[in-house]
Amino acid sequence: MSIEATLAQKGITLPAAPAPAANYVPFVQTGNLVFVSGQISQDESGQIKGRLGDGMSVEDGAAAARRCGLSLIAQLKAAVGDLDRVRRVVKLTGFVNSTPDFADQPKVINGCSDLMVEVFGDAGRHARAAVSAPALPLGVAVEIEAIFEVA
Repeated sequence: MSIEATLAQKGITLPAAPAPAANYVPFVQTGNLVFVSGQISQDESGQIKGRLGDGMSVEDGAAAARRCGLSLIAQLKAAVGDLDRVRRVVKLTGFVNSTPDFADQPKVINGCSDLMVEVFGDAGRHARAAVSAPALPLGVAVEIEAIFEVA
């Protein structure tokens, strides 16, 4: 089954690939690797803001991370055109806007990791970092960047 068919079957709609907010490009392809710039948590209503450990639940953080994942896939599609060219999700690096005592960053970033496996199957399993940040751009809850291997 194609990736597009998988998305449709699961009722997953990709957002438009977000435009860069500063002096950078949304993705760079070198050889068979596509590096996608950090995607911030946002949905149809706008940016998903908040701080984990200060009024935002792990579940809400994971949902924000999933939204980052949808933007990552949208950027990837803009980069390569056909998602069936994806051979592997190589690595995710997730940043969680959180208090110093919050320690569940991995549970938050699972929102994105789970999406990658849901969409790409075993090729969606990846290396990962999930780290805390005292603040993120625009006050968003989560930002995630990715590296993909393509054919």
